[in-house]
Amino acid sequence: MNWDDLRLFLAVAREGSISGGARKLGVQHSTVSRRIRSLEQTMGVRLLERKKSGYELTPAGESLKLAASKMEHEVLEVDGSLGGWDARLTGELRVTSINSMASGILMPMFARFSQRFPDVHLHLLASNKNTSLVERDADVAIRLTNTPDDSLIGKELGSVATTVYCSREYLAKIEHEGGKPEWLGVNCCAFHKSWTRKKAAAQRKNVYVDDTLLTAAALKQHLGVAYLPCFMGDTDPDLERLCPPDPQMKLGVWLLFHPDLKRTARVLAFRDHMIEEMKMQSELLEGHQPKGNG
Repeated sequence: MNWDDLRLFLAVAREGSISGGARKLGVQHSTVSRRIRSLEQTMGVRLLERKKSGYELTPAGESLKLAASKMEHEVLEVDGSLGGWDARLTGELRVTSINSMASGILMPMFARFSQRFPDVHLHLLASNKNTSLVERDADVAIRLTNTPDDSLIGKELGSVATTVYCSREYLAKIEHEGGKPEWLGVNCCAFHKSWTRKKAAAQRKNVYVDDTLLTAAALKQHLGVAYLPCFMGDTDPDLERLCPPDPQMKLGVWLLFHPDLKRTARVLAFRDHMIEEMKMQSELLEGHQPKGNG
C-alpha cells in the first residue's frame, strides 16, 4: 500500500462513487477504478460493493476507511506544521466562496490579488456546500454566516444586508391588479429558507430554486418575489426592492482558514488583501446604495 492509493480510496468512500472520487481529486475515472482494483488485490479483500444507488463499503472497506482517515490526519498535521512556516509569497492557494458572491463581487478582488502577487497560483472554487478546511479541500473559505466554526481562524470582512425583490414588470402588475405577490420557494440556504417560511408559510409556491443565482434569474422572469442579498438586487437594473433591509437579516462575511496555516505568507497576504477590498464595498454589501443613489 502507498498513501496515494489510500487517498484515492478515501475520496471514493466519502463521495460514494468512483466518478465522485475522481472529480474530487481531479483525475480520470479509469485511473481511480484501476487503482482501487489494485488496492483490493494487494490486500486480498473486497473494499467496495456495487449497488444500484452507487458503491457501498464492505466491512473491510469500513475498517480501511477508519485507518486511512487516521493516516490522513497525521499526514495533514505534518504538512501543516511544516507548511505553516512558509514565508514565501509563492505556491498554490485554494479559495472557496459561495456561488452568489464568487463570479460577481469577489472575482475583481481575486483578480487584483493575482496581479499583486503573480507567484501565488489561485485555485478558485464556487460552492455553497461545506468545504472541509480540515481535510484541505481548500486553504481559505469565504462564507456568509453569523456562527463561524470556532475551530478555524476567522476574520469578519463585513456584513451583507438582505431584503425582498421582484422584477419591475411584476411590481407594476401587482400594483395595477391589487393582488398579493407570490413567493418563490427557496432552498439555497437555511437563512433564506427560514425567512421565506416565516413570511409566506401558508402560501403554495409554484417554483422552487436551490441557488441564489437561480433566485435572481427566476425573479427576472417575473415569477414572484423572494429574498436576495442587496449586493445582487441593487445592482440588477431589472429588479426592485419591495421594502428596506431588515437589520435582523444581516449575515457576516467571514474569511476562514485552518490554524495550521496561520504563519503561511500567501494566506496572510490574501486575508489582508480581502480586508482592504471588502472595506471599499461596505456600502453596497450593507444595502446603502439602492438604485439611483450611486
